[in-house]
Amino acid sequence: MEFKDVEKLAALSPFELKDALIEVASENDRSMLNAGRGNPNFLATTPRYGFFQFGLFAMTEAERSYIYMDHVGGFPEREGIEARFEIFVARNKGVEGVRFIAAAVSYVRDQLGLSAGDFIYEMCEAILGCNYPVPDRMLRLSEIIVGQYIHREMIGSHPFEGRFDMYAVEGGTAAMTYLFNSLRENHLISKGDTIALGMPIFTPYIEIPELNDYQLLEVSIEAAPDKHWQFPSKELDKLLDPKVKAFFLCNPSNPPSVKMSDEVLARIVEIVKQRPDLIILTDDVYGTFADDFVSLFAMCPFNTILVYSYSKYFGATGWRMGVVATHENNVLDQRIAALPEVTRKELDARYGSITPAPRALKFIDRLVADSRTVALNHTAGLATPVQAQMVMFSLFSLMDEPQAYKASMKRIVRRRKEALYRELALPLPVDPNSVDYYHLLDLKDISAQLHGEAFAEWIAQRLRPNEALFRIAQESGVVMLPGRGFGTEHASGRVSLANLNEYDYANIGRAVRHLSAEYFAIFEKEGGAAPAGRKAGGKKKPK
Repeated sequence: MEFKDVEKLAALSPFELKDALIEVASENDRSMLNAGRGNPNFLATTPRYGFFQFGLFAMTEAERSYIYMDHVGGFPEREGIEARFEIFVARNKGVEGVRFIAAAVSYVRDQLGLSAGDFIYEMCEAILGCNYPVPDRMLRLSEIIVGQYIHREMIGSHPFEGRFDMYAVEGGTAAMTYLFNSLRENHLISKGDTIALGMPIFTPYIEIPELNDYQLLEVSIEAAPDKHWQFPSKELDKLLDPKVKAFFLCNPSNPPSVKMSDEVLARIVEIVKQRPDLIILTDDVYGTFADDFVSLFAMCPFNTILVYSYSKYFGATGWRMGVVATHENNVLDQRIAALPEVTRKELDARYGSITPAPRALKFIDRLVADSRTVALNHTAGLATPVQAQMVMFSLFSLMDEPQAYKASMKRIVRRRKEALYRELALPLPVDPNSVDYYHLLDLKDISAQLHGEAFAEWIAQRLRPNEALFRIAQESGVVMLPGRGFGTEHASGRVSLANLNEYDYANIGRAVRHLSAEYFAIFEKEGGAAPAGRKAGGKKKPK
């Protein structure tokens, strides 16, 4: 690729730019390392074994009907199902996954206080996929079990009053799509409204509000790189402006991969006390990789919509599974109830076909209906086999009291970061709030550490947008995504620590160090001076 083309590509989303970088990295039949992809190369095995074994039991249940016909089965029968399950477990003792499902049934009965028979029946029907999702928002026992998992991972030991409702969705992607749409349809955000985005952030949160469908104004709440990517109070104070209708953020952040500190959480709680009308949407997909994670949903449940996806933690991006959660008492329902009467009548007409009391319809149930354009609400809901696997993942985590799986996940990504910095020949950054799923390589900062501030200032002025990423891709086959595409203000590359092997990250570190050395040689050849009119470090010389 000609590097003059870099400018043409600068305006693309990082996920579209990725394709151009891959093309460059794949030239000359060289091995390509795609460090820009967030899809993990690890996955949870035990709950998958459990899913398949439960599926085999469900098939024995289906085959009990229509046995006189070939290739035809029927619905499982609730009566006696628990005893038949115990027989299945006994007959298949020692088969991988069978002990897990036996333990899962025991946990549901003995620890959660639910009916074992009802749970087995729900899982069989769900895995067979022989019925519509009923209730459409989420299967009854599945919602309780997944709720237990969400409570442990997102709330932990933080005091939490009341219950929360959940909608099972096709991953975080669907959650974002449905939420933006329902917020608009219910007049909680309207064209011309202002929303705040916690920057940097997953790129679609930047792009969706700008679409013609929404035409929202965006205010950036900038995390500070020099403060370990935490939000300064001065930035958070922008939320005090009553024009800001909602605050959208990723916690832990994407791509810095840092959870909000206790101080920042406390400051947002104080702001919400002054702005009780503020809507908060927190995307906490990486929270399960953090130590002692507490979501804003735990701190400000009345104001917060929680989005969580199982994709990354369990290596389940292909399953498309996630949840949206809202507290049973929330600002969304309050604000809908306070809309002008003419608007409420308009909403009565919208939802009147699915309930005789549309004004009593919760926002989360409106979300379900809107996801199917209301008229198809009767066929709404996440595919039941997906919900069953979600339950298996949740029970696997709940029963893992030593949290051995969580420790393994953390160990995998942190070892990869160590390998990256070992080859960069730089000290490993230490931040107790980092979850290390992604990492931002600040090109200017790395240059300063390797060759001094004057060189760092020179290279920051010398490189065009994304040029370093294209040169790294061309010379080493390594693909990284641009940090600027996620809302960072400095030149950087996003490295996913989830999708390659340790030695690959060592190669990435080596490639970045080699590129820096090449530019440093040019810098020295040109006289080794910082750009005219500036001192090393990037500050203007006084006049």
